[in-house]
Amino acid sequence: MVSRRLLPLWPLLRILARGRRSPLWAELKPLLTLRLFPMLYSRNRNTVPTIRNTGDSKINPQPPALFQMATGYWLSRAIYVAAKLGLADLLKDGPKSCSALAAATGADRQSLFRLMRALSNAEVFAHLQDDSFALASAGESLKSNVPGSLRAIVMTIGEIHYQAWGDLLHSIQTGSPAFNNVFGTGLFGYLQQNAEAADRFNGGMTDVSSMLAYAVLMAYDFSRIPSIVDIGGGQGNLLRSIVQCNPEMKGTVFDLHPAIEMAKQHLSSEACGGRCSAVAGNFFDSVPEGADAYILSGVIHDWDDDRSIRILKNCRRAMTRNGRLLLVEMVVPERGANCFSKLLDLNMLVMTGGRERTKSEFCALFNAAGYKLTRIVPTVAPQSVIEAIPD
Repeated sequence: MVSRRLLPLWPLLRILARGRRSPLWAELKPLLTLRLFPMLYSRNRNTVPTIRNTGDSKINPQPPALFQMATGYWLSRAIYVAAKLGLADLLKDGPKSCSALAAATGADRQSLFRLMRALSNAEVFAHLQDDSFALASAGESLKSNVPGSLRAIVMTIGEIHYQAWGDLLHSIQTGSPAFNNVFGTGLFGYLQQNAEAADRFNGGMTDVSSMLAYAVLMAYDFSRIPSIVDIGGGQGNLLRSIVQCNPEMKGTVFDLHPAIEMAKQHLSSEACGGRCSAVAGNFFDSVPEGADAYILSGVIHDWDDDRSIRILKNCRRAMTRNGRLLLVEMVVPERGANCFSKLLDLNMLVMTGGRERTKSEFCALFNAAGYKLTRIVPTVAPQSVIEAIPD
């Protein structure tokens, strides 16, 4: 029976106990405080983030809800500009005047003040007095190179995603990715040709995967898996976290050549005790053979059904007789519940032509690729661990 109830207690206690005794604790502790536990608290709250009205609603009435939704990009663009200017890094040691921030960023002081005043209304910054500002709760995640940082992903969303979403109508009318229509090539081809965009995109994905890794580890018990391959694992952050918390496990990250060169630096002998390797290749052709588990985090949603089945079949051929498949993906509710996965599904249409899937749609993929679904394990993040075994 597939359950979406409470998190399994044993993996959560296990990762907390082992995490405190390992170098991972420096990363895990702030993520628990700032990201994962707040997600756990709010996962069943059907609220939509809006600009906070701190005044008397009779004095400062809000516009109609639909108007606020339609102008949501005003806020997203303001957050992007704050990330681009590095304002959170400038405020990390305490409040500063807008004049000092303008001098540091080369921005127009009055315009910067108006930006930060607007973002203070959204609790990204705090407007203290006169023209002084400090970081507020949401703004902490705009700092660079800290656990839970969202700066890189906010910047890539504000650049290539924003441009592609401007042509959403094309995707709805044709069923094809708007990104291809805007940029003249697919997302991954574009990133291979544009180093700066690729660095930002990969940095954003690395930050997100670092946070997601702990959510996965707290929900799923990896202790009985001797070997694992992370398919499309990028720079190896997820694999490194899994292996560090499971001292008997050996792991391999598998991705295209540019990502693997970076992964070799992240998966040093010191970090993983010599138990990790990095292999370059194309998962549409083949994947490394002989592992007990194959994990794909945020991979299958990039692709349509035919190409997803091709990837899954390659994993099926490569795994051991008693192997298992682990997908880390969002699961779209079958019916009308509020869920971020429904918006992300639209993003996948725009960006790659992929999709988010319901439980029944995952089952159809598994059946076509020679698997059967065994369980769906919820995490404190929006993603779940979807487990399948050879049929």
